[in-house]
Amino acid sequence: MTVHVPANAATTPESCPALVLNADFRPLSYYPLSLWGWQDAIKAVFLDRVNIVSEYDFSVRSPGFSMRLPSVVSLKTYVKPSRHPAFTRFNVFLRDRFTCQYCGAQEELTFDHVVPRSKGGQTVWENVVAACSPCNLRKADKMPRQVDMFPAQAPYSPTVQDLHQNGRHFPPNYLHESWMDYLYWDTELDP
Repeated sequence: MTVHVPANAATTPESCPALVLNADFRPLSYYPLSLWGWQDAIKAVFLDRVNIVSEYDFSVRSPGFSMRLPSVVSLKTYVKPSRHPAFTRFNVFLRDRFTCQYCGAQEELTFDHVVPRSKGGQTVWENVVAACSPCNLRKADKMPRQVDMFPAQAPYSPTVQDLHQNGRHFPPNYLHESWMDYLYWDTELDP
């Protein structure tokens, strides 16, 4: 299959991901944004798993077939969203707004066990915070009061809504215009 791109376009098929919506037209995931590469989107179309909602101005072609690349697709079958976010490094950073909870830095992020594992601390939402490498090294395996280092926000188990709210402060690097109606449609409109 070859890809037909207008001569004046500086775009490649790899730069044409498809926004994936659930059957209710909400993104499967906001953070990270639910995107499929062009090949996965076309495969899902051929397998009749999605509806094409919007398309790019670019086409893919084979000897007997031509199709515009989908920019937005919706699943034909509703996928029930998880009620509780997964405990991942990314979600810890997102909960803490990609900010060290000890000094406020936003570079060299890692995570820290508030109660160190060597002191019985567990790797759970309620004991892990985002921390920059210098603060993590400084705190080491000490208790917060031993080194006078307390998180700006006590660690907690976030809801999906908490992560969505925080994620709105960190939009992806690329947002195609055809996606905008589907990304923030559940927010209040300005008067």
